[in-house]
Amino acid sequence: MSQKRSIFEEVGEKKADAAVVAGAIDRGPKGARRGIRLWLMVLFAMVVVMIVVGGLTRLTDSGLSITEWKPVSGAIPPMNEADWNAEFLKYQEIPEYQLQNKGMSLSEFKSIYWWEWGHRQLGRAIGLVWALGFLGFAVVRKIPTGWSGRLLLIGGLGGLQGAIGWWMVSSGLGGDRLDVASYRLAVHLGLAFVILGFIAWYVLLLGRGERALMQARRDKEAKQFSLSTGLLHAAFVQILLGALVAGIDAGRTFTDWPLMAGGFLPPEMFDMSPIWANFFENAGLVQFMHRMWGYLLVAFAIVVWRRGRASAHLATRGAFNAVMAAIALQAILGIATVLYIAPWQLAILHQIMAVVVWVLILRARFLSHYPVTRSIREG
Repeated sequence: MSQKRSIFEEVGEKKADAAVVAGAIDRGPKGARRGIRLWLMVLFAMVVVMIVVGGLTRLTDSGLSITEWKPVSGAIPPMNEADWNAEFLKYQEIPEYQLQNKGMSLSEFKSIYWWEWGHRQLGRAIGLVWALGFLGFAVVRKIPTGWSGRLLLIGGLGGLQGAIGWWMVSSGLGGDRLDVASYRLAVHLGLAFVILGFIAWYVLLLGRGERALMQARRDKEAKQFSLSTGLLHAAFVQILLGALVAGIDAGRTFTDWPLMAGGFLPPEMFDMSPIWANFFENAGLVQFMHRMWGYLLVAFAIVVWRRGRASAHLATRGAFNAVMAAIALQAILGIATVLYIAPWQLAILHQIMAVVVWVLILRARFLSHYPVTRSIREG
């Protein structure tokens, strides 16, 4: 028999001792979100260093100094004079030595060898840090639900990057080519930015809890998200074009600005045969494409920035301001690199700034999708 209710009792009143039942998100296993985030931040920093070292390896013409791909045994450098002479003899068989560096001394060879060895060694270190981290979190069952596939994706892309690195190097070991194929360099650099992008996105996701992310998605600013996605793609194309420029040293061919060799169009843009080769090997056409896409990128960035300033969220507006400032600085660096005939200091700074632009666009895109809301009192 049910008990009588008091006429003064509120209909919706709950018993003080009623148990509060947590939602599915709160009850589910959270995993070591903070630990995984720190691990990914270490990987992020290592990939950035890898990109910088890779750029310096290219700028010092060191990329072809190791002519074999030995993923395991290659970690051990030459240990004595006989080993060094054996490596040097292998290098003397490739076109770069025979057509460009003939007469190089053993000490000069060692200086370029160490750059390439360091680049490959850093790649091995990244793979080891990923493997130890993933296996460690997996063994103690601290990987959050739904994250195993994401973390495996990073490892898979890293392994693919190693194979593509050798595919790139092998293009410069035969025929009459003095450097690696520019389009293979573009693929190699492009994949590095893809890996960096995934890591950055995951770091941002892990910076907030699942409940906070779900709540933030309700305030998603679709227009800003769409435009920032487009800007991300446009920046990626410019990165690939920059790799083509670097692959054939096109930045040191036409050193006037805003014109090229005194005209808007560079001379002999399509003098190679077959015609498609000009888009990868013709210094004038490749640099022209990089310049024109750069102008379009800056114009599009202004459109995106103006829209981003209309965001209702302070953090999102700040993120788009940072993107616009970084792209403007990058454009200035690009012009300076051309005018000063691409000294290695400016060239590597230009590449580092590309990483900054890439990450800042990702951050603005993330904040458009998951805005940080502020209360009226905070605002």
